[in-house]
Amino acid sequence: MSSALPGKADQRASDAERDQVATVLAEALATGRLTSVEHADRLAATYSAVTVGDLVPITGDLPAPTGTMPAASMERQQVGAIFSKVIRGGRWVPARHTEMRSTFGALIVDLTEAVLPGREITLELNAFCGKLIVRVPPNARVVEEGGVLFGKRQVVTAAGHGRDDESGPLIRITGRAVFSKIMVVP
Repeated sequence: MSSALPGKADQRASDAERDQVATVLAEALATGRLTSVEHADRLAATYSAVTVGDLVPITGDLPAPTGTMPAASMERQQVGAIFSKVIRGGRWVPARHTEMRSTFGALIVDLTEAVLPGREITLELNAFCGKLIVRVPPNARVVEEGGVLFGKRQVVTAAGHGRDDESGPLIRITGRAVFSKIMVVP
């Protein structure tokens, strides 16, 4: 983004421009130029930037991408619990498409402090003979597209927040519960 035209600094930033900055940050994290905390902080600033000028200082001290890292490096991620209990929370960066899987175990994931990599993410929740609980930010708009077979699947949204609230991220829930319990709560 350091190549942005001076007259363009006051223009509103597009999602594509934010994604370009996120790619530079992902490469900087992968090459050790940023710590995971620095990456998370800068990624949060990237997706809250309003103008192109807001994006420029985020990568000002980083080199341009070398092209060795695919743009989709943060596109997919897996978090799982097999015959165990796994708890994931705090400040972390899930991918745009994160598969969460519980097989004969319990997986508890808290996204309230996570730095989401965009305005929309997909959580593929799959459970077989297990339990999967996901806590989403209270302002998230949740779209349920999953299924259940001999189990329970419950998606709860915070009071006052729903599909009409444009301030929070859109979290699309897919996947399937088989002989399992899946809960998504604010």
